[in-house]
Amino acid sequence: MRNGMLFLLVMLMLAGCNKKNEQPKPVETKVVTAAFWLTSGDGKTLLNREPDLKSSAVNNPNAVIEIDTTQVFQEMDGFGYTLTGGSAILLSRMGSAERQALLQELFSKEGIGVSYLRLSIGASDLSDRVFTYNDLPAGMTDPEMKQFSLDPERRELIPVLKEILAIHPGLKLLGSPWTPPVWMKDNKKSIGGSLLPQYYDAYALYLVKYVQGMAAEGIRIDAITVQNEPLHPGNNPSLLMPAVQQADFIRQSLGPAFRKAGLQTKIIIYDHNADRIDYPLEVLADAGARQYIDGTAFHLYGGSVHDISRVHEAYPDKNLYFTEQWVGAPSNFGGDLAWHVRELIVGASRNWCRTVLEWNLAADPNQDPHTEGGCTQCLGALTLDGNKVTRNVAYYIIGHASKFVQPGAVRIGSTLPEGWPNVAFRNPDGSKVAIVLNDASAQRTFNLRHAGHKWVITLPAGGVGTFIW
Repeated sequence: MRNGMLFLLVMLMLAGCNKKNEQPKPVETKVVTAAFWLTSGDGKTLLNREPDLKSSAVNNPNAVIEIDTTQVFQEMDGFGYTLTGGSAILLSRMGSAERQALLQELFSKEGIGVSYLRLSIGASDLSDRVFTYNDLPAGMTDPEMKQFSLDPERRELIPVLKEILAIHPGLKLLGSPWTPPVWMKDNKKSIGGSLLPQYYDAYALYLVKYVQGMAAEGIRIDAITVQNEPLHPGNNPSLLMPAVQQADFIRQSLGPAFRKAGLQTKIIIYDHNADRIDYPLEVLADAGARQYIDGTAFHLYGGSVHDISRVHEAYPDKNLYFTEQWVGAPSNFGGDLAWHVRELIVGASRNWCRTVLEWNLAADPNQDPHTEGGCTQCLGALTLDGNKVTRNVAYYIIGHASKFVQPGAVRIGSTLPEGWPNVAFRNPDGSKVAIVLNDASAQRTFNLRHAGHKWVITLPAGGVGTFIW
């Protein structure tokens, strides 16, 4: 009996030892593949498809960007450029085959998929001359818009737009005026001056005619801004329109005119820098004007992009848009890439903007065309020299978003570890996109994590990565 108990005890001890020596089985997790597109700060790698990334369970001490699809913010309308009159002129001068190839590259899904364009209503300072759609001899007026005509756009802009829309029929268009016809202004000049109150109704009708005229050409204008840079009357062309005048114009004339005409085109206010959020707040405080207003547009030649959110906080039912930022010639590629991705692609998107637009699509090697007194150093996303195409930094800034973030995508949550500006989106097809900047002067590695999956990613100094899974 004693021997039997001893045998049993020995067997139990051996069984315990065997259990101690058993290794826990690893928990198997599904490997998820993410596509990776890279532009390096030194410009040697340009929106290049890198080897796909496979998720890993290996722990490391690197910074973590956590993607949270349960946090949902604004819907995105798109990313793109301003198609200035000068851009249209240069495109129209290309050979038909060369232009078609370039437009396919810009606007098709196989290219960079630009999904939003801003247009000037009449001339901007990057047109070859100043004009409106109702220019009259001195002393004449036309409040009923009998002389209104889109003929100045029929030679270049409208034909180019039709080619673009044939490639991307869903592309959205925003129109922005630089000046009304000079006979409506107190100084009777294209530069500066203010809109005379007696012509509020005439100018509202002018803008109605613009939307209707473009629609008759098969070109749908999704939105207009009331005035480009209303606090910058020194450009050519330009208009000074203080906030109280903008509110009065919308309340008294523009809003009722759009409503009477049955237009679905959105009315967007301000269209100027983030350092004067008092302007849109003053306009939106006018209840009579506010009923007609879709939202506010911003530039960033002054102020902080973070201040844009203060307008959202005050009026969360109104939309926000980022509509213009230039790159100065000659470009500092690495510096411009990092600043524009950090402040615009990431910053404007994280501060509720539905669009991010660069200024402008194209210029020639001398940064022409422009009006007398217009911008002389505005570097296009493209430099067009006849049929020769040079892709500049704004091409890649926008391309890192427009190629991957589909119209109708929503911004989703993502953490912001120090030195890793980033923004994330969920597309209508369910795919996720993260755009990340290595905002440092050395190569670094971080972890991108979502739903238990983690990708270990290295970006070069000043490099931008777009990740899709």
